[in-house]
Amino acid sequence: MRQGMLIGPIIIAIGLVMAGIAVAVVGALLQTADGSTELRLERTEAQTARMQSQIDTLRSELRDAQAEINRLAEEVALGAAVVPTDPTGAPLTLTPPPQPQEDQDHGGTEAMTEVMKLAKARFNKGISQPRNRIMLEVLGVPRSTKTINCSGVTNPRLKALLETRQVGPIRVTMLKPALDSLERIVSKLKQSEPDIHDALGTAGALCARLIRGSSSSWSNHSWGTAIDVKLQGRLDGFGDGGTQFGLLLLAELFNDEGWYWGATYNREDSMHFEVGVETLRRWQTEGKL
Repeated sequence: MRQGMLIGPIIIAIGLVMAGIAVAVVGALLQTADGSTELRLERTEAQTARMQSQIDTLRSELRDAQAEINRLAEEVALGAAVVPTDPTGAPLTLTPPPQPQEDQDHGGTEAMTEVMKLAKARFNKGISQPRNRIMLEVLGVPRSTKTINCSGVTNPRLKALLETRQVGPIRVTMLKPALDSLERIVSKLKQSEPDIHDALGTAGALCARLIRGSSSSWSNHSWGTAIDVKLQGRLDGFGDGGTQFGLLLLAELFNDEGWYWGATYNREDSMHFEVGVETLRRWQTEGKL
């Protein structure tokens, strides 16, 4: 009886000892696991903090870049020249490369061929581009056969309206009323911009041919109502979105006479000027065609 009564407490004591050992082992394991987890968490938090800092920096740079893009877009829209700046926003002083001696001899005329950004909205206001339908209606087919090369006019009525004339520093063959208009433009140019007047040249006027790449549409040069100009013997780059400074000044005079400027084409062609629809209609009404 006494021995039976002792067995229960002993078993309980052994159970309590085993439970204590188990608790100690589990506690030690948990302590080890928690320490490892905490270390990993600390490392992850540090990495996350660094990544967040980088993201914040990139966002700040992106906002600055977007602000700069908006500023440049506004300047281009206003036709302003873009002034380069350093990272602090201060304007940079650029030293131009040395010019060949023949260019230096021109004095202040070098700037006329400097390429500027073009504000298209400033030009061709109230002047419509003369499409083939209008040109054919007003002046007829320029040639009896189509060609992609510069050729002569065969339309008798159109041939009778053509004339070759010295206009300021250039000699061209064009429609007579177009020559009269061109003479007024060049005369005004000589008064307002004598350097540009003296540097004025032509890359062609009358040239009966199809538009390059087309099998049916005639170039407006075919009727002697268009002219390509150059300054100091230099052609403006085609389709590059820029325009020689001198052509910007010249375009205002052409627009005043009702000529359409090719700089506002989908593919910019700043050296090209052609008589606008409204001017052609007026000449038609006046019996000049």
